Amino acid sequence: MNLATGGKGSRTLLDAAAYASLFLVGAVEGLIGSFQYSRNAPVGAIAFCVVLLATGLLGAWAMRSIGGALWPALGWILASFVLSMPAASGSVIITNTAAGKWYLYGGTLSSLAAIAASFGPWARGPWVRGTGKRPR
Repeated sequence: MNLATGGKGSRTLLDAAAYASLFLVGAVEGLIGSFQYSRNAPVGAIAFCVVLLATGLLGAWAMRSIGGALWPALGWILASFVLSMPAASGSVIITNTAAGKWYLYGGTLSSLAAIAASFGPWARGPWVRGTGKRPR
């Protein structure tokens, strides 16, 4: 099926690609943030949390669904929490410092805030997706 024709299969494929992209954006934010959170501590950590919140809110608004906020949050959590675990040699990437705590706890709260906000009408909009009509 041609993606330009707009059939149901192409819509599902485009949605899956968009959600996968949002997951990867969240994972990249988690990867970069895990190594750079201590810059200008704790201001750098808070800045990464604000970027994560914006990603979730914009993802929910663009996709008109809760998944738009959920997938970047899952990508960030997977990347950040895997990198916060100690390695076999005992080294850690995200340390138990004020900046590390701000980054992990603040990022988790930012993810949850974006997911909670995506339940609101602003994120889903007044239009039923794919029909161009208002719901009754």
